Amino acid sequence: MSFELPTLPYAYDALEPHIDARTMEIHHTKHHQAYITNLNNAIAGTDMEGKSIEDILKGCKDIPAVRNNGGGFWNHNLFWECMSPNGGGLPTGELANAMNEAFGSFENFQAEFAKAATTRFGSGWAWLCVTNGKLEICSTANQDNPVMGEGCQGTAILALDVWEHAYYLHYQNRRPDYIQSFFHVVNWDFVARKFADARR
Repeated sequence: MSFELPTLPYAYDALEPHIDARTMEIHHTKHHQAYITNLNNAIAGTDMEGKSIEDILKGCKDIPAVRNNGGGFWNHNLFWECMSPNGGGLPTGELANAMNEAFGSFENFQAEFAKAATTRFGSGWAWLCVTNGKLEICSTANQDNPVMGEGCQGTAILALDVWEHAYYLHYQNRRPDYIQSFFHVVNWDFVARKFADARR
């Protein structure tokens, strides 16, 4: 069975003014779709065909076409879910407690996450992961991710795309502005559910 482009849980313009509709449409229908098309082509006729994307990613480090496109597929799937038109604000409950324990405060978490995203040289991702029940921040290059054992070794619960195609139409080279805008659309309810699942 081939992998398919997921339907977004909101309209392309739903995250404005923080992330513009044109960027969302191009990002989803062109960039994400290209990763999926290339991934399906790369695994066709191999023993990877029919496997879950997670199983594929765990064994693809030496196959660039699968590593790059499989990572692009998985990373974007999480990224879209991490955002919501009703996002932003503050996390609550066990997630908030874990952030305070790991980073001292939500503001410190924001600063550390923004630093990981800002200082990622070139293209890549910033992640919030659960490792041994604790929160950890890291970043990865290109389309690498924690599923591959890159960066954080735990379970990713929040993803931020810092490839230029994610922000350049609206923010040009102002990556820090894009990162700060991202905090206004983070779906903390979704992240909290991922956090709870990762600790089970």
